[in-house]
Amino acid sequence: MEMIAAKTPEMVRKDLWVHLLAYNLLRSVMWQAAKHSTIEAARLSLQGTRQQLNHFRPELVNAKPWKRQHLYHTLLTIVGTLIVPLRPHRCEPRVVKRRPKSFPRMQQPRSVLKAKLVA
Repeated sequence: MEMIAAKTPEMVRKDLWVHLLAYNLLRSVMWQAAKHSTIEAARLSLQGTRQQLNHFRPELVNAKPWKRQHLYHTLLTIVGTLIVPLRPHRCEPRVVKRRPKSFPRMQQPRSVLKAKLVA
């Protein structure tokens, strides 16, 4: 959740809830994977879990119920191997990474801007 693009307070609330729901889904998958392995859930990779869940998602949606269980178990096994190494003295700077764009922001309708280009 790098930026919230919503314009109304209601849509901002919905956006926040969707991101919280997705985060909790990832953490619950990590917790279930840790339950099936000997690794604690805090040592599993959140981004690795997100990538694997995105990879498995189309197959999980389209699979028959008996195959879905097998796919989910495979997902948990893979997530259980995505271990973040111990880094006790790690220190990372807190800086903004977003790069500014070299173009101005669009503040007029596209048709007006196109007409200016043609003229």
